[in-house]
Amino acid sequence: MSARSVLAKVRNPLWSAAALCIVVAGMKEAQSVLVPIMVAVMLAIICSPAVRWLGQRRIPNALAVLAVVGLMMAVLAGFGALVGGSVSSFRESIPAYQERLGTMIHDLFAWLHSKGVKVETQRLLEVVEPGNAAKKAMEFVGSSMNALASALSNTVLVVLTMVLILMEGSTVPAKLRALSGDPSGDITQYRRIATEVQSYLAIKTVLSLATGVIIGIWAAILGVDFALLWGLLAFLLNYIPNIGSILAAIPAMLLALIQLGIGPSLALGGGYVVVNMVLGNVVEPMWMGRKLGLSTTVVFLSLVVWGWVWGPVGMLLSVPLTMVIKIMLENSKEWSFVATLLDSGQAPEPEAPESDSEPAPVSEHQASSSAPCTERSPVSGNHSAGQADSESDGSVSEPEPSEPEPSKPGASDPPAR
Repeated sequence: MSARSVLAKVRNPLWSAAALCIVVAGMKEAQSVLVPIMVAVMLAIICSPAVRWLGQRRIPNALAVLAVVGLMMAVLAGFGALVGGSVSSFRESIPAYQERLGTMIHDLFAWLHSKGVKVETQRLLEVVEPGNAAKKAMEFVGSSMNALASALSNTVLVVLTMVLILMEGSTVPAKLRALSGDPSGDITQYRRIATEVQSYLAIKTVLSLATGVIIGIWAAILGVDFALLWGLLAFLLNYIPNIGSILAAIPAMLLALIQLGIGPSLALGGGYVVVNMVLGNVVEPMWMGRKLGLSTTVVFLSLVVWGWVWGPVGMLLSVPLTMVIKIMLENSKEWSFVATLLDSGQAPEPEAPESDSEPAPVSEHQASSSAPCTERSPVSGNHSAGQADSESDGSVSEPEPSEPEPSKPGASDPPAR
């Protein structure tokens, strides 16, 4: 192997890694523009089945798009109003909860001193001071909601992009075929992207809605303040894989601890655990099957990477975006191995032979391939014999059927010559 070929093999991966770093850095810098566009694309993918359904009912495309987008905006506006009202009320109550938390910590110090345990109180008292870790933890709800609201703040850009995508939805297949250079080309991978993203988001929405309703009802039964907020937060953060339920449970359990004590706080945490175990580990895998197609490690790493690139919105969209990348890589000869690394590894294994004494599965194919060697000559012989019979006006002789057996190449032809 020459030095030039070795250098080429090393250079190509380095160029690819450098290009990837440049693209990721550009996406991070263009976050304010790309995030609203990506949100619009995802909303368009979600709304496209409804637009297609209305189109099948002979409703004009423009009217169908306006109706679906209007309904989507109404739902998002109602959700935003609920979240905004709950977050504002929660922020106003933070000072009172901090005061209660300070009292609880002082009581804890007194109990520890009575047991002869020395604790450095100064650092622990800083927990309840403004700007400390507890305040940041309790304000996590507000910061997350504000980040999502900032992504949707450019409503004009989001709505306009979504409307244009839906308006041109019928022309997208032709454009994709033209892009591939073949007017009758295969666009299965693009249809698969849309189908799998729609399926994932639909199932995730149903399960997130069930999670939010159950958590909200359970918090209300326990008497925790802002039960509606915790239900909405559980619904929203359930879209974040692996750590979404944990992030939703932390502020709710902390508030329950401050307001009601350790017992109700643990009971609320137990509710989160039960819901996550049943819906997240039983129902969700049963519904999705292998549609996700991503390993747990890849899901977590995609959560970290997309969260670093695009913030909380990137965390919400991490799984759909990674699914799109994986499907595109599967159709690339050079990068298909990366798609294999991203896969969950649950592909069905090849079937093993049933037993050593029964080679039946292979013999069927062998019989079909070897049958012409032994059966064609009788058939052709019978066919030629039938023609000979028709030419001889029905004079059939008994030795004729025995001729096909020795009629192998070179067996009976030389005497005729």
